[in-house]
Amino acid sequence: MPSAPNGPRVRIVADTNTLVSGSLWSGNPGRLLDAVKTGQLTLLQTPQLWVEFVEVLNRPKFLARLRLLGLTPTMLADSLRKYLTWTTEARISPPPELRDPKDLPVLAAAVAAHADAIVTGDDDLLSLQSFEGIPIMKARQMLVSLGLPAE
Repeated sequence: MPSAPNGPRVRIVADTNTLVSGSLWSGNPGRLLDAVKTGQLTLLQTPQLWVEFVEVLNRPKFLARLRLLGLTPTMLADSLRKYLTWTTEARISPPPELRDPKDLPVLAAAVAAHADAIVTGDDDLLSLQSFEGIPIMKARQMLVSLGLPAE
């Protein structure tokens, strides 16, 4: 389990749905990104995961929300990029219980970066509970484990 804020900074890989939710709405994913911005967490990303995040931001269903916030996808991505720590992907075999092969890059990033946790709202990833000793949890669970306020 990740350590408290007084210890070494916790290193997380957050999947695209967590980053989008945290960037566009309030709630636990937003609080998680606040913890990244205040230096309480280290957010790890690979170039592949980052490209996916930017592509998702450009979907029509998110463009209206971005306009409400006075942002473009590029503006939002640029504002978050400065808080990232870049990593690569490890070469891993998909675990047999992995239901969605599109989730493999998240697992590969976490293994390569020696992440303390994977944060997601994706039921396919959450069903694994952990991968190679790395816990997989929702944003709320991560906040609680750090002693930070959660909804």
